[in-house]
Amino acid sequence: GIVFMVTTTLVAVLKHERDASVVDEDDGHPDLGIAQTYKMALRIFHLPSVRTFCIFLFTCKVGFGVADSVTGLKLLEAGVHRENLALLAIPMVPIQIMLPLLISKHTGGHRPLDVFFKAYPYRLLLGLVFMILLHWTYHVKNADGTFPLYYYAIIVIVYAVHQVTVYSIFVSLMAFHARVSDPAIGGTYMTLLNTITNLGGNWPATLALWMVETLTFKRCVGAVKGWLSCSSKEDLDTCTGQGGTCETTIDGYNIEMVLCIVLGFIWLLYARRRAHWLQSLPLSAWKCT
Repeated sequence: GIVFMVTTTLVAVLKHERDASVVDEDDGHPDLGIAQTYKMALRIFHLPSVRTFCIFLFTCKVGFGVADSVTGLKLLEAGVHRENLALLAIPMVPIQIMLPLLISKHTGGHRPLDVFFKAYPYRLLLGLVFMILLHWTYHVKNADGTFPLYYYAIIVIVYAVHQVTVYSIFVSLMAFHARVSDPAIGGTYMTLLNTITNLGGNWPATLALWMVETLTFKRCVGAVKGWLSCSSKEDLDTCTGQGGTCETTIDGYNIEMVLCIVLGFIWLLYARRRAHWLQSLPLSAWKCT
């Protein structure tokens, strides 16, 4: 909060806005109002190149929904303390600062999405690594509920590699956004593309969180009346009342992870050709002014 207040105050004091009443007629950029800006955004969306790219952005993270949104929750479920996971974010900070600087050196040309496709399969395969890591978590856990130091070291390494793939994809997408955005209305153009990008990341995560329990199958072990289901809270209460415990037979996390990885590679086969076409388009194909 303090940092936010100090930063905002410095911007208010030091940053001087240009007088809106003074319009530079030679800059070639239209002075649009709110309604005109939304109309321009609609015109941008109607461009064939933009519509194709929006489909690309809306579906590109279909293979990452489970790995990005459910893995942390499953680690908590396995017994890893929330505060320990939060502390593991500290060594990620310098990595997250340096990665955009390093990756941007390879995304400044005419084909920034090439970096995207180099990192994409590795990020998909990291889903398998997360599955193995989660399975290993139950075996490496100490009797008192703690975990050895080397376990956290492995998590840091895995998450560091994951961050490399995440930022490679993110920076390459942002570089392509900057390359194709019409300078005459660059802010609106970038906002539209970033909004579609965010939606493309949110819906797979939401769907993964919603489906994980549905795809998880449990059975009651040790109950007096023998085989009982544990598919609902009522079944859980019945099982507990009969002296049994619910054990997971098939984890929905594993089902979703494998499904997402397969869908991700299928998407990759299709999208690589579309990306090649998008990057080969002249800049005039992206302009609406």
